Amino acid sequence: MPTMADVARSAGVSVATVSHVLNGTRPVLPHTRQAVLDAVDALGYTPNTLARSLVTSHTRSIGLAVSAISNPYFTEILQGVEAAAREAGYSLLIADPHDDPAHERQAVQLLHERRVDGVIVAPSAHPSDLVAYLGRHAVPAVFLDRVLPARDHAGGGPTLGRAPFDQVCAENTGPMADLVGHLVALGHRRIGLVAGLPGLSTTQERTAGYRQALTAAGLAYDEDLVVSGHSESAGAERATAALLSLPAPPTALVTANNAMTIGALRTLRERSLAVPDGIALCCFDDFAWADLFSPRLTAIAQPSRELGARAVRVLLERLAAPDRPTRTVRLPCAFVHRTSCGCPERRDGAPGRPPAGTGGTTEPSAPLERGTAS
Repeated sequence: MPTMADVARSAGVSVATVSHVLNGTRPVLPHTRQAVLDAVDALGYTPNTLARSLVTSHTRSIGLAVSAISNPYFTEILQGVEAAAREAGYSLLIADPHDDPAHERQAVQLLHERRVDGVIVAPSAHPSDLVAYLGRHAVPAVFLDRVLPARDHAGGGPTLGRAPFDQVCAENTGPMADLVGHLVALGHRRIGLVAGLPGLSTTQERTAGYRQALTAAGLAYDEDLVVSGHSESAGAERATAALLSLPAPPTALVTANNAMTIGALRTLRERSLAVPDGIALCCFDDFAWADLFSPRLTAIAQPSRELGARAVRVLLERLAAPDRPTRTVRLPCAFVHRTSCGCPERRDGAPGRPPAGTGGTTEPSAPLERGTAS
């Protein structure tokens, strides 16, 4: 196996010069750099990544900790993270925290012990141990998909300051309000919400969007119409059954993520409730086969791959400038209007347009960046 000394002899330079070229630790003349690279290629030399990391204090690797990797939404986020990391010359180490606060901290610690340069994490509903670990060890981190309230770095209560870590997430409140507002415009007055896992920022923000649309329409909020599906299919089956068992069941249903949409559809089928004739259905999270259902599912589409890619770029910017202020980046969603809401299909196979004033659109707005979490 060729060594760095072999590369140096072949290129006619010192071992130190080869090291500077491979590690980028000092500028080298272009023709000298090219001679080293040609020698590396000719000899088939493979740098010792571990040894190089001990010299540079960087491994050019990123840790990713997200739960439910089998979920198509997080699978697409993973694809975005991997593509952006690879483009930047970074490798990726992956851990699944299982949305368990204790396991979450252990998973991130494991990544940290593998000497990753930074981590991207989708935090659980109770991430205090995780936040404490990241802060105690000064681990460069970006929170993905879910955000934390602005708190001080010592772990105190909510403040008007910046969030303790960079964050990248989608808009949740406005898009959910669009879905519910669309159903209101179609004449629905009892709209059920299968909400996500309590404590997650996505759950809180989407529930806020639900309430916002009701308030805008002059409708009272009925807590019986909001049941947690715990962000999973089985939980959504139970939540949907509870909503349908109310003395006055909803005439329309909104599910707050794609896994819960599947669970809701199972319960509707068991109850022989056709969509949209028996009950209208809209969902937060579009997915690849949503257009293949009959009727086709009206949904909010999140920019999942771009979320993953943007998280990598934000982390690399943090690594390049550790003292820069933290920021929260919000990416827009798109209203994908189909027919499960009860709108008629046009002859060309496309659904009718959403009623004016519901905010429904298939054109996302520009991304937003904020200095504080919302």
